[in-house]
Amino acid sequence: MTTGHVSTKDNNEIFFKDWGNSNGQPVVFSHGWPLTADAWDDAMMHVAENGFRGIAHDRRGGGRSSQPWEGNDLDAYADDLAAVIDSLDPNDVVLVGHSTGGGEITRYVGRHGTSRVAKMMLVSAIPPVMIKSSKNPDGTPKEAFDQLRDGLSADRSQFYEDLADPFYGANRTGSHVSQGLKDQFWQQSMTCGLKGAYDCIQAFSETDLTMDLEVIDVPTMFIHGDDDQIVPIDDASRKAVEIVDNAELKVYPGAPHGLTSTLKDEFHTDLMNFLRS
Repeated sequence: MTTGHVSTKDNNEIFFKDWGNSNGQPVVFSHGWPLTADAWDDAMMHVAENGFRGIAHDRRGGGRSSQPWEGNDLDAYADDLAAVIDSLDPNDVVLVGHSTGGGEITRYVGRHGTSRVAKMMLVSAIPPVMIKSSKNPDGTPKEAFDQLRDGLSADRSQFYEDLADPFYGANRTGSHVSQGLKDQFWQQSMTCGLKGAYDCIQAFSETDLTMDLEVIDVPTMFIHGDDDQIVPIDDASRKAVEIVDNAELKVYPGAPHGLTSTLKDEFHTDLMNFLRS
């Protein structure tokens, strides 16, 4: 088990953790907004305990990585991921991305190809594009993202406390989401600098990843809850799976955006089946 930093071409430092068998097949995890690599600790530990090599990084703007004023966009995120992968030099990689991280791994393939990539898993992910437009009339109106920016700017601590409820479906009748899980969401989010978090809203909402999806030429699995209040499934994975060749979609009935935590055992089972397939 090791941690460290990788330097990017624009002189930022990206924190990474590298767990498990160094000779095992690498599984590279990309986290969602506004979290850190720690969001993947459960899955990282699970794959490492099963003979794989787990790698995760803190996206620029938060956690233990640099907080640049500029470059908080999907192109830079993808290039930062490339810097981590190139530095650690794994091959036959399985890319796993949650939410914005799903956009990050998609843009990575669009910019850097699949020469190191064996498979991809996108969980509650943002592709192809979230925002409503003339080309995407079913998308989420810009006003919804403006509200995120307003809430973040007004009182980011309370904003993150409130956001944890729809993120994990804690606002649904019968929910059993623990206060600890919501506290963890708040704690990770508060390590994200305001500028990076603010800019990332535009990045994850307005970036069109359709052409990047079209480049994917490895086995790909989409996982999405049909009660995702953050990234609605109909505007995301149900469209994306139709664009990617050799892709499948597994729908988790009633599951929220943060299903990797609320349905951890089921997700880990699906992840391991996919890794071993």
